[in-house]
Amino acid sequence: MDMTSVLQAFLLGLLEGLTEFIPVSSTGHLILAAELIGFTGEGSIAFKIAIQLGAILAVMVVYRARFSGIARGLVVRDPGAIAFTRNIILGFLPAMVVGFFAYDAIRRLIESPMTVAVALIVGGIAILLIERAVTPKIEGDVETMGWKTAGGVGIVQCLAMIPGVSRSGATIMGGLLMGMDRKTAAEFSFFLAVPTMAAATVYALWKERDLLSFDDLGLIAIGFTTAFVAAMLVVRSLVAFVARHGFAPFAWYRIALGSVALVWLLNK
Repeated sequence: MDMTSVLQAFLLGLLEGLTEFIPVSSTGHLILAAELIGFTGEGSIAFKIAIQLGAILAVMVVYRARFSGIARGLVVRDPGAIAFTRNIILGFLPAMVVGFFAYDAIRRLIESPMTVAVALIVGGIAILLIERAVTPKIEGDVETMGWKTAGGVGIVQCLAMIPGVSRSGATIMGGLLMGMDRKTAAEFSFFLAVPTMAAATVYALWKERDLLSFDDLGLIAIGFTTAFVAAMLVVRSLVAFVARHGFAPFAWYRIALGSVALVWLLNK
């Protein structure tokens, strides 16, 4: 590994961890950043997929007490634990089905920075409109969420297969539109990320296994570790941030970044 590749892997891992759980599209950021620093080619696709596992691990560590409590509750058939599990499964299933049948189309979109730029702008405008349309709700939790709400968020999550839309953005905004409060919408997005991202990452790595080589493992380890540490910081602080400031700051950031990227791409 040369120092340039190491630095690129570190920067992309940092970017993945910082953006995975906020509504700005981590995939979109990775695509644009990789294009900017020249980390492109077939092997880069597998790298960008693999380092998402670091962000997934961060959620599992931060919420380990919650997950272990759910596991114990399932053993004794606790209604809250059963409802939590049901809602996560319902939120996960639509993306699993669509992702399986539409993988090749999604794979082609991942290689399109222009799609990312446009989606960032459109998504930012959508967040601003939704923030103004919804009214503050009394805090709830994933256990008391209705099954229709969980399934509805799962359907909305499928929009995130378009690079630049943002999985967390789609699930959080979908949750707000369906009556969730900000805290519950953000936490449901975190929990839903675990099966959704794990399944998508494992499936994508299997499909792209021919692009992986032994030489890539060191760079993937760097990106994975950096993504894990950065995502830990974001997951710990995001709920408190949105409780005070809402999601509008992320929307304006998306619009600004998408506009700059669009101008850059059109003038390349």
